Amino acid sequence: MQALLKLSRGIDAFTRWTGKRLAWLILVAVIISAINAVVRKTFDTSSNSWLELQWVLFSIVFLLCSPWTLLDNEHIRIDIINNLLPKTARNVIDIIGHAFFLLPLTIVMIITGVPFFERSFQINEQSGNAGGLPQWPAKSLIMIGFAFLLVQAISELIKRIAIMRGMMPDPHESQVSAIEAEVEHLVEAIEKK
Repeated sequence: MQALLKLSRGIDAFTRWTGKRLAWLILVAVIISAINAVVRKTFDTSSNSWLELQWVLFSIVFLLCSPWTLLDNEHIRIDIINNLLPKTARNVIDIIGHAFFLLPLTIVMIITGVPFFERSFQINEQSGNAGGLPQWPAKSLIMIGFAFLLVQAISELIKRIAIMRGMMPDPHESQVSAIEAEVEHLVEAIEKK
């Protein structure tokens, strides 16, 4: 199990490193969007390639940063119900969810994403919009993003099993969800008045 935990730490480090760098592409997309809007309003001209580039940048962040979201335990779940459950039940739910839902989904998306990308690459698929970008780089993001998510899901399974065996502390045990933090902030503000 120690070798698996070492592998998990390596996966986590790669995921965090990748996510922190790729998240900056949101700023690039916003800048491109602003410049495109100014050019369109000022010079009454626009470029489909710049518009499509915004979509591709957002897709990169959405697909390639999703493993970072999973790593930081910020993925969507019903926190109100989840927090009412005992820790053991939450761990079992996470293991079942990862093993029987997330892993199969990522595998299906990779298996179907590869031929989807290959066909596009082989014909050098271009945008249907005049002056648009090639489509195959964006389509490659599906298989890459889900491959990254698959690897991170494996890391999460390893850690959850180690936590249940008492081999490591739960890194998210003291984590407060964004909604809980906001509620606490509002309660404090009301009490001060």
